Amino acid sequence: MKKFLTILLIVILAGVGGFIYWKYFFVFGDGVKSGHLNYIVRKGDVFKTWEGKMIQEGIRSRTSGSIQSYEFEFSVASDSIANILQMNSGKLFDLHYKEYHGAVPWRGYSAYIVDKVINMREDTK
Repeated sequence: MKKFLTILLIVILAGVGGFIYWKYFFVFGDGVKSGHLNYIVRKGDVFKTWEGKMIQEGIRSRTSGSIQSYEFEFSVASDSIANILQMNSGKLFDLHYKEYHGAVPWRGYSAYIVDKVINMREDTK
């Protein structure tokens, strides 16, 4: 009976560990988003993280009768990337991001984590 309980405990701990890894650390997807950087701020009660919003081209409607722009809310992986974004707010950016199933407090409030600035340019319109 003691051997069975030990094996059961190991299986449960491995399952919980696997779920935590899958939910918070497994990269579900990655890609590039382009648009105007709306803002980048550093906030948090315990863990100070960089949070930003980018407005993408085009419009969409979540409910009938309303129009809304595409917004990409994200967290930023490093201070150096955040400083580049902060000094160039309002410009057009191509940002590489990683998508996770869930957010952890020390990484940011969003499941989308920007880890690279691919391109930055002035608005030509």
